[in-house]
Amino acid sequence: MSKRFNRVYLAVGYVLAAATLVACGTASAVRPDADFSPSSDDRIFMQLREASRANDAGRAAALATQIPNYPAPSYVEYFTIKPQLFDSQGHARPDAPDAPVLSFLQRYDGQAIADRMRNDYLVVLGGRHDWRNFEQQYFRFVLNDDTQVKCYALEARQSRGENIVEAARALLVDPKWYGDGCVDLIAALAESGQFTSDDIWQQIRLAYEQNYTTTGANIVDALGQERPKPELLDNAVNKPPLYLARGVMPNTPAHQLTLLAITRMARNDPAMAAATFSSVAPSLTPAERATGWGTIGYQAALKRMPSAADWYRLSANAQLSNPAYEWRTRSALLAGDWNMVRWSIEQMPPTLRSQPAWVYWHGRAVKQAGDAATANQEFQSIADQYNFYGQLALEELGQKITVPPRTPVSDAEIAQMQSVPGFALSQRFYALNMRLEGNREWNWPLRTMTDRQLLAAAQYAKRIELYDRTVNTADKTKTEHDFTLRYLSPFRDIVERDAQSTGLDTEWAYGLIRQESRFIINARSDVGAGGLMQLMPGTAQLVAKKIGLGALSRAQMNDIDTNILLGTNYLSMIYNQFDNSPVLATAGYNAGPGRPRQWRQDLRAPVEGAVFAETIPFSETRDYVKNVLSNTVYYAALFEGRPQSLKARLGYIAP
Repeated sequence: MSKRFNRVYLAVGYVLAAATLVACGTASAVRPDADFSPSSDDRIFMQLREASRANDAGRAAALATQIPNYPAPSYVEYFTIKPQLFDSQGHARPDAPDAPVLSFLQRYDGQAIADRMRNDYLVVLGGRHDWRNFEQQYFRFVLNDDTQVKCYALEARQSRGENIVEAARALLVDPKWYGDGCVDLIAALAESGQFTSDDIWQQIRLAYEQNYTTTGANIVDALGQERPKPELLDNAVNKPPLYLARGVMPNTPAHQLTLLAITRMARNDPAMAAATFSSVAPSLTPAERATGWGTIGYQAALKRMPSAADWYRLSANAQLSNPAYEWRTRSALLAGDWNMVRWSIEQMPPTLRSQPAWVYWHGRAVKQAGDAATANQEFQSIADQYNFYGQLALEELGQKITVPPRTPVSDAEIAQMQSVPGFALSQRFYALNMRLEGNREWNWPLRTMTDRQLLAAAQYAKRIELYDRTVNTADKTKTEHDFTLRYLSPFRDIVERDAQSTGLDTEWAYGLIRQESRFIINARSDVGAGGLMQLMPGTAQLVAKKIGLGALSRAQMNDIDTNILLGTNYLSMIYNQFDNSPVLATAGYNAGPGRPRQWRQDLRAPVEGAVFAETIPFSETRDYVKNVLSNTVYYAALFEGRPQSLKARLGYIAP
């Protein structure tokens, strides 16, 4: 139910930036109960932002002239310059102006918006291959969270003669984020000989496997003289049965096109792909056969087909995509094949294998094989992490889940947060429904804060009722904690009343709200879900009718009392449908009850709740279930004041 949030704060309850906002982003605050109504200048400012997003430089410049004294001048200027750097398709302009960017970076140096501008400028410099200026700016890029820029940074190193092939392979794992920069890096590595044709074909298959077809087609150009004929490539990509009917010619490009065709066929029909591949596989090398079975197993696992594990067993030692490695392990978990779980994880790339999920499941596989000492070492390595797998690892070590001691902060420390640069500006952006900019300004000063300062900032956010900032800020501490902030519980009387009246645990209701809306009163999702419990309008109306409320307006649906009443009733209804399984009910709340019902029917034997959660085919629902139930356990530890068990809540799921 919760897609990417486009959350909106109610005006009441905000501390808004006063008219004295200055360029550095500080402001005096007004009363927490102040109302906020966008001015005409605010509305022009928001139009400017949209023009900037669309890279409409002419409209952006015209709008900027209408608000010369707007109290966020750095953003007015940024929104004016940024569309001069990119075309309407989002590609960097080689002839983009440098002078206004460099002037901006000098005047706003050290601020969040300057880092954002530097990110954009690095894309331009990378596109130009202006490596001298690129590296000067890259050295000062603080967040360094743009995959495309990281690709250009590797290309800059490669241009100096460095061997960056292993770093490139580690970076190039998700074509969703490649942009022009990573495609350019692949071409440069091919030209320099650091990438072989096999490396390039692996990147092509990865892009097509994840259905980023334009990116895949662009990477094909890196093959140069080895590029296949257009008609052959088109058949392999768009008409794979036709291509495979030709048989496999005894040359490397033909073998690679065969694997690409199987990759495309498997997306639509893994069983047909498997039958076809069985006939052509003898013409391929053992490594190629393993790769083909791996991609078939991956698509079958996404569809929870019983044959997925059998096909995956033929992929040992294959070079797969990260999602394919993960789903090989998940298919082994569903099949109860602990030996396969173990070798599958051991064949993952190091960065993937080190993730808590795979550390935990590898430990379980090692323990199943009788090596408890090694398993406990693995569990111990993640047991201090406050997440789903950290909790499960702790229980494997024979301990229950508790909350750490609370670190209090003083009123004086909290009061200091009022003057933190960026906090006031972030509040103005939240009021204007500019979540991206608001989060950027709020999070920027958090980077250099101590744990105590983070807790003071979280307390300050709580006082001004920015509840999602309270949770997210408290969530960043490393050694000193306050779980009453990290697992905030506002509106306690309402949540307790409605949870108890519907037979739900209060902690479960809070675990769900924390994940759904982070307590933003008037949250809205991209698909139209609203309120604290993110109910779709149709679902809200259905539940309202069932409990005798009648037809509701959208405003009534999002009212705190009504939204919690509807959400807890809906969760209770799903819970009763699924034999009181919180795993299935939580999945049903997010994805609709029909999907977990089908996933349950696909099971061949009972599985642990943790296995079921890890093998949910929708990544959003999979993460949602794990996060909600992890939240629930911490809320229970806070509310009940005693150790808890996540495993007990997860239980077992039977077909």
